[in-house]
Amino acid sequence: MADRPQGDSGRILLVDDEADLLATYERLLRRRGYRIVATSSCRDGLSIIEREPLALVVTDLRLPDGDGIDIVRAARRTATPTPSIVVTGFGSEASRSVALAAGASGYLAKPFGATAFISLVGGVLGTTPG
Repeated sequence: MADRPQGDSGRILLVDDEADLLATYERLLRRRGYRIVATSSCRDGLSIIEREPLALVVTDLRLPDGDGIDIVRAARRTATPTPSIVVTGFGSEASRSVALAAGASGYLAKPFGATAFISLVGGVLGTTPG
C-alpha cells in the first residue's frame, strides 16, 4: 500500500483556470488518497493559502487575475512553508528559472503525462504514488 498523507497534512491546493485540467489533476490525486481544494483564480488561491493548512500547492503560471509566482511566494511565507509545483502551457527555461527562484519545488510544462505529474507530486511530498 502507498504511503499517503493523512488529515490536513494531505490537503493539496490546485489553482488552474482550465476547468478540464483542474478536474484531471483532482481526479488523479483523489485516487491516490489526497484531499483536494481547487480554485480557478489567483485571488481565491491566495485566500486559501492564508487560512488553511496545506501539504502542497499546484498552480498554473498564468492566471486571468494574477500570476502563479505570487501563489508560490505566498505558500513559502506561511508559518510552515508549503511546497509548490508550477505548471504552465508557456514553458521555457526562463519561466522555469523564475518559478524555482521564487521557491517552487517543481515545474512542469504542459502538456505532460499523468505519470510525470504524480511522480513529481509524490517526490515533493516524499510519498509513494498509490
